Amino acid sequence: MLEERLYASLSALDIAERVNDGRVSARDVVDTALALTAERDGALRAFTALWADAARASAAEVDAAVARGLRLPLAGVPIGVKASEGPDSFQNRRLAAAGCVPIGATSVPRAGTPWQTYGSTDRGPTVNPLGPAWSPGGSSAGSAAAVAAGLVPLATGSDGAGSVRIPAAWCGVIGFKPTNGLLPSRDRSGLNTPGVLARTPHDAAAYLRAAAGITAGPPLPRTPRVAWTPTLGFAATDPDVADTARRALHRISRTAPFRVLDHPVALRDPAPAWTALRSGAPGPDAGRLVAANNEHLHALFDEFDLIATPTTPHPPHGHDGPGTRMSVALTWAFNLSGHPALTLPAGATPAGEPVGLQLVARHGADTLLLDAAVGAGRTTPGRVSGPSAGKRAT
Repeated sequence: MLEERLYASLSALDIAERVNDGRVSARDVVDTALALTAERDGALRAFTALWADAARASAAEVDAAVARGLRLPLAGVPIGVKASEGPDSFQNRRLAAAGCVPIGATSVPRAGTPWQTYGSTDRGPTVNPLGPAWSPGGSSAGSAAAVAAGLVPLATGSDGAGSVRIPAAWCGVIGFKPTNGLLPSRDRSGLNTPGVLARTPHDAAAYLRAAAGITAGPPLPRTPRVAWTPTLGFAATDPDVADTARRALHRISRTAPFRVLDHPVALRDPAPAWTALRSGAPGPDAGRLVAANNEHLHALFDEFDLIATPTTPHPPHGHDGPGTRMSVALTWAFNLSGHPALTLPAGATPAGEPVGLQLVARHGADTLLLDAAVGAGRTTPGRVSGPSAGKRAT
């Protein structure tokens, strides 16, 4: 087995390089992931089940393929699988074909949980690795927690209103929702698209290559222009959250080729249209709202290459729930419009609460979005912890 600290520090691409070069076997990597998860997940509760026998069998198949001379892009990479998907979903089958090894099912909310903000297991709620009193967000709660805790470098999720981006933001990792329709939707409304939780933007890009077969997009013949908006025109965003995300964006712009501009964005609150579409009964009012927002976004993307917002309008809530706050306020507009969106760690508020920075690109510009994330690098200095975190999350 690998030394556990070394394993937890490796990206998915680091692991694949070592397995393909024969420096370590996929079986050793998977044994390490399983041992680390068995050791630490009792308190974290990111997984609802471990598939040890199946994982070891899959790792043996990867090792056999490498021995035959095949070079798999994600050889031997252990992944967590969102429990509501299972290993046979489209994206998980594509990842397995690229060499990934599913090691277990990650937690999702209980049925009927309002706004999908929890991870539930038979041992209790999933814990946010950045602060045990905080919810990890949802609904891809266990996937975000498992990646943030170093149990796996990649985990799959799905995003119908922000269910990849919100837990990624609150757990301090990267969450990527591709353009709607690029991968098969997970609901009849077309709102819910597969996505990934990762610690590095290079790993998120590797996910897109494996799951969708996309390696590069057309070059952008200019410095990307970024429109900053803390509210999208309607959200009640906390000032500390907005300030933290904005500082992260300007910090990125000093090293990445961005040109950041404040720009008025005046979307209509998507809540009624999203609810109507999800219920399967969209009426003319929903259609008019979606059309108005799409027209505004089309005009924005004629002028700008990216839109930047905080990922959520408020910091993580506790395990008692969000109350009246809408965690999805800044994310679900882009499930309705179908634009690709990604959240990066943006650091913490003065009270120590984790904040995400959301970047949104025009339809089909998924690689531009990931290139921007690669240019940005990791913007958070490390874990959020300490007494203030626990106090504010209760």
